[in-house]
Amino acid sequence: MSEAVSVRLPVDIAKRLDELAKSLDRPKTYIVTKALREYLEEYEDYLIALHRLNDKNDRVISEKELVKLGR
Repeated sequence: MSEAVSVRLPVDIAKRLDELAKSLDRPKTYIVTKALREYLEEYEDYLIALHRLNDKNDRVISEKELVKLGR
């Protein structure tokens, strides 16, 4: 199931998107969905890392400790 979303893009980005869609023979929706999915995953990871960085109760371990845990 999908939901329609309308966005206004700067002309340069719209042109690049159109050219990429044509070169890949894919719909623009496919490219935008894929790009947003990847961006959201990266941003969610960033927010988790930022939260952990600011969490005074989250123990920081050295690289050597991390390697030992992996064994």
